Parts: sequence; C-alpha cells; structure tokens
Amino acid sequence: MKDILRIIEKYAYNKELVRNANLKSKIIADLKINSTRIVDIILDIEDEYNITIEDESLEKLVTIEDVLNIISQNKKQS
Repeated sequence: MKDILRIIEKYAYNKELVRNANLKSKIIADLKINSTRIVDIILDIEDEYNITIEDESLEKLVTIEDVLNIISQNKKQS
C-alpha cells in the first residue's frame, strides 16, 4: 500500500490527506485527487508494477483497496 500512496501523493494537492489514507479511502472523494490526475496515477502504477490496466477497469478504481486488487489481479494474469 505504501508504494501506491507514494505514487498518489505525487499528484495530490493536499499531501496530508494521502499520508492519512487507509484501504477504504476514496481516491477522488477522500484524497481530493483531481480526476484528470487519475490517468497519471494509473500510468505510474502500470510502470511500477509492469502491468496493463484495461480501460473498463478504470471506473472500478474508487478506493485504495480497489487499486491493490487490480494490481493483484493483473499480476496473476501475467
């Protein structure tokens, strides 16, 4: 989770919200990440974990836990 938060924090205006995040924290609503920054976050996650997140999965990425689950699913498929 720390790696994900490190990536998200780069794009957050309020870094403190990200530092206090938990698995249920909503990326846009709770962490106040601008929706246009989500693409940058996803690209960084894909690079970091050497995975590809399909476009149809993007709308399912609401919480930190969702991101971790998508990473886990993609790693199993590789």
